[in-house]
Amino acid sequence: MKLLSRLTRPLRRTVRSDVRIDPTDGPGHGMDAVVTLVIFFGIGFGIDRLAGTTPIFMIVFTVLGAVGLFAKFKYRYDAAMEQLEEERLAKLAGPGDGREQEVA
Repeated sequence: MKLLSRLTRPLRRTVRSDVRIDPTDGPGHGMDAVVTLVIFFGIGFGIDRLAGTTPIFMIVFTVLGAVGLFAKFKYRYDAAMEQLEEERLAKLAGPGDGREQEVA
């Protein structure tokens, strides 16, 4: 009977309106990459349609968008690693005693 009552009652899901996709996490990077590539592909497709060419511009703009994304992700990663390294070194240094040391 307990099992039946669990199956018949409606599921309660809580939806938080204050939660957004963080662009610095995995899903945020994925959505950023997909949207950017689709936009660049669309631009290339539009130019190809206007110019009456084969998919030359689609390929060029898609590759250009991909290279730009990889560069953007690399620079974000490098900046995050530098910040984490600074925080790690600050923790290793420990709290100062408030006095300045004299240099001989």
